[in-house]
Amino acid sequence: MVLFNSLTFLFRFFPVFLIVYFITPARFREVVLFFGSIIFYAMGAGRMAILLTALTIVNYILGQMVFSADKGGAKASNKRAFYLAILIDAGSLILFKVLSGLSRGFMLPLGFSFYLFKMISYQADLFRGEITRRPDIMDTVVYFTMFPQVTQGPIMRWNNVGFEKRERTVTPKAFSDGLFFFVLGLGMKVLLADPLSTLWNEIEKIGFESISTPLAWMGAVGYSLRLYMDFWGYSLMAAGIGLMLGFHFVVNFLHPYWACGIADFYRRWHATLGAWFRDYVYIPLGGNRKGKLRTIFNLLVVWLLTGLWHGITPNFVLWGFVLFLLIIWEKFVVGGLISAFPLLGHLHVWFFIPLTWVIFAIPNLKDLRIYFERLFPFFGSGINVNTGDFMKQIMIYWPLLLVSLLLCTPHWYRLIVKNRTRMPVILILTAVFWICVYRIVISESNPFMYFSF
Repeated sequence: MVLFNSLTFLFRFFPVFLIVYFITPARFREVVLFFGSIIFYAMGAGRMAILLTALTIVNYILGQMVFSADKGGAKASNKRAFYLAILIDAGSLILFKVLSGLSRGFMLPLGFSFYLFKMISYQADLFRGEITRRPDIMDTVVYFTMFPQVTQGPIMRWNNVGFEKRERTVTPKAFSDGLFFFVLGLGMKVLLADPLSTLWNEIEKIGFESISTPLAWMGAVGYSLRLYMDFWGYSLMAAGIGLMLGFHFVVNFLHPYWACGIADFYRRWHATLGAWFRDYVYIPLGGNRKGKLRTIFNLLVVWLLTGLWHGITPNFVLWGFVLFLLIIWEKFVVGGLISAFPLLGHLHVWFFIPLTWVIFAIPNLKDLRIYFERLFPFFGSGINVNTGDFMKQIMIYWPLLLVSLLLCTPHWYRLIVKNRTRMPVILILTAVFWICVYRIVISESNPFMYFSF
């Protein structure tokens, strides 16, 4: 597997690709990007690259048929093409999700959910007339397969990244900015997310029944920050590569831990996925336009599908259902209080989100029950279990936790971005890059956590 945080990618694939890409005349760069993307995907997924290529060709052919419909899909034959495309894409996703969940030996194709969601939204936008220029074959295959986003998103849309108007100009400033975001994301992944992963590994080795309540809470916070730094780091790296290739910057995280409530958190966390469910599931179901009971039902559907999108094990379904309950609680019970006292919304995020990530992290429901008994030792064996384990771990991990918490606030991140062209920031990021390289050399590169989805 070729990871963004691997020596193979940093010093072989990407430099060679960039050289070939930029010496190629602009009108042929889509060809270079397509073949480079297929090579990149095949290096990580092997023969599954054939599946990606086949789905790409099928969606292009059906998309051409869907586009020829009147806006709104008035022609019955083109409606059938649209429904057939959705059946193939959604059916493939469901089939492979079920197979991967039922068979331990069956692996979900790399990035399968991400590129199929992109294909579904492409067909829906064609059907609704939101794509106004007939897509040509090279634009379409590049859109589906481009390597910065094929394995883990963000789930970009045809109209918001320059495909509609062919806006592919690469300026020195755009390239420099892309390099900045790539290195910043690399640092989040290698220097924060990967070391924080060992905290959760240590807790699993100790055993959930043997950790103290303070360490259980530290583990919940540490896992939350690890997941955030991992996925935000990847998203920044992907967006940075996109900028270097002439595409628009796709924002996937909007400082979610600064959100005012759970619903606001998920408008900011993995924003392209949340927007996808909003535009292609929630609003078509009726959104909040058909009364309170229908709104509750629509939200239930969205969050159960979100849970199942992550996996079919019971913890993911439970995770989605708990988030549904929290959002209903905020929307219909305490929404007025949160509007009047925003601090209450922030406290909701800081208290409940780490708890939901614990559900996300532990697939076995028995182990999950034990962990929550350690978090809330009212019905368990008490708080005095393995006393002293918290101090031992906090002395190791406090610098990582502190830096990660600071980056959760928009203030520090914006300060870094605002001053990205100043020499101190350039020197710091140069040092970050080479420290990351050193860390990669002396340790095995860890896959990004969302590769499994």
